[in-house]
Amino acid sequence: MAICSSPSSSSSSSSSSSSSSTSSFGSPNNAKTWIIHGIVAGVAIAAAVGARAYMTRFNKFRSRVVGIIPARYASSRFQGKPLVEILGKPMIQRTWERAKLAATLDHVVVATDDEKIADCCRQFGADVIMTSESCRNGTERCNEALQKLGKKYDIVVNIQGDEPLVEPEIIDGIVKALQAAPDAVFSTAVTSLKPEDAHDPNRVKCVVDNRGYAIYFSRGLIPFNKSGKVNQQFPYLLHLGIQSYDTKFLKIYPDLQPTPLQLEEDLEQLKVLENGYKMKVIKVDHEAHGVDTPEDVGKIESFMRERNLS
Repeated sequence: MAICSSPSSSSSSSSSSSSSSTSSFGSPNNAKTWIIHGIVAGVAIAAAVGARAYMTRFNKFRSRVVGIIPARYASSRFQGKPLVEILGKPMIQRTWERAKLAATLDHVVVATDDEKIADCCRQFGADVIMTSESCRNGTERCNEALQKLGKKYDIVVNIQGDEPLVEPEIIDGIVKALQAAPDAVFSTAVTSLKPEDAHDPNRVKCVVDNRGYAIYFSRGLIPFNKSGKVNQQFPYLLHLGIQSYDTKFLKIYPDLQPTPLQLEEDLEQLKVLENGYKMKVIKVDHEAHGVDTPEDVGKIESFMRERNLS
């Protein structure tokens, strides 16, 4: 059976609908509510867009990264060191192969002033930048190589050629540390110092502040207590040679005059600190195996054999 609405019922329904419509949109108070809701929604959208833009800008901060391996033949302590073979491969090749595994590096090159090193590197596939013999240290060699690359980078990682077992994760760690510290121009890594290395001048020590910024580097034991003995309970830190720089700072580094502490310790990091720049330091768990002397070659080969590293 069809049900027909009475005129009064229809009129009542229509009136109710009209009243409801008016109460939803026609009331001044509700109009204000809708305006407020619109403003809040607009603010939320603007905030979301702004946050996204900020994060995009943050993620792009110092995002272009190149790894440079400075290598020279005429080392006073170990001539021809980059070419010395370690279990059948030139040391420079082992360093390059490890560096290529780092996720943060867009490009890896070798910077050298020696044709023998350059030829060797080209044979195993490395890109080579020839630099002048006048570079006083690895940092200056990195700067010259950067100028010759012809491509813009935000960070340069100075990867020591005498660290054939450098861990890609450490490279990534110092890059990320510099990206996260806009007040720093330099970053590096440290690990625990072995007691037997406490008085070895080839093992550079480091002290840092509570925020992870470098205070000082030394070839002597630091801190040094009044007993003159190694405190077996103290967490001394060993500096690992790898370091990264903001490229804007790297360009002015060669123009900074040598500083007294830098010259006395023969450590280029001290020129950075003495000139008032900040250096971020990360602590890593790493058994350092740098090659400083011919005797170190046998030690690192034994270490690699023990751990089945080819």
